[in-house]
Amino acid sequence: MPKAIPPDLQTSHGSGRALARHYPRGLYIEPHAHDWAQVLYAVAGVMWVEAGNEALMVPPQRAVWLPPGTVHAIRMLSAVEMRNVYLRSNYVQHLSSRCDVFEVNGLLRELISAIAEHEQDRDDAYLDAAFRMIVLELEHAPQHALRIPLPSAQADRRLGALCEAVIANPSIDVGFEQHAARAGASVRTLARLFTRELGVGFAEWRRQVQLAVAASRLAEGQPVDRVARSLGYRPSSFSDMFRRELGASPTGFYTRATLAGEEPAPGDAAAGAPDGQSRVDTSTG
Repeated sequence: MPKAIPPDLQTSHGSGRALARHYPRGLYIEPHAHDWAQVLYAVAGVMWVEAGNEALMVPPQRAVWLPPGTVHAIRMLSAVEMRNVYLRSNYVQHLSSRCDVFEVNGLLRELISAIAEHEQDRDDAYLDAAFRMIVLELEHAPQHALRIPLPSAQADRRLGALCEAVIANPSIDVGFEQHAARAGASVRTLARLFTRELGVGFAEWRRQVQLAVAASRLAEGQPVDRVARSLGYRPSSFSDMFRRELGASPTGFYTRATLAGEEPAPGDAAAGAPDGQSRVDTSTG
């Protein structure tokens, strides 16, 4: 797999840079960081972004805010048409210091796409104004992130294997006992590892993954009953679970917190789950 080369940020003198890339389904971009802040936006496709010991699912019409220096990895859950924007740190100091998924409105979508696809055709004054407008729009971008805790690199490998298996297939049709047997540990041992490493039990953690997967698939336009059955639920039970956990129906979930520093409302959302993957060493991500 050839390397994807990010723009040269060291010799850039403007307020931002941008690029457009196509990534195939299953591609995995390994952990890395940039000195500049970054906006990851897929005009088509779904991403799973890992930052720290958390995962964020990024369905269509959502983007990821990555503060300067954030170590992150990206899994492409489908073919992705990526549009990335890099912003100098001194322009975004007032924005959130935590990575977030946020909603992309029509103006922000057009600004990102225009710059990423035609940066070389615009003069410096245009680009400076456009990047500053992006920052203004980011200040009011509603957060929409469901965070899933992940095992640290130092965690027991059996816990990591079980989590990967659940992410690949979060259906309740596969029980904890089956997952534990495949991971090579007892249910008791893994239950203790879940509580110690992730702060939640297996059932609650899997439910978080299911909600993330569901939100992503619903955002792609899949019917509620298909999403429910893919996770092992009857549609009515799935809707009840979704509403109980997130406070809204599967098709009506949203939040109003923004990247300007407001606290996220309980149950912020955006999600999905990875299938097979290939790898690259560095990236534009």
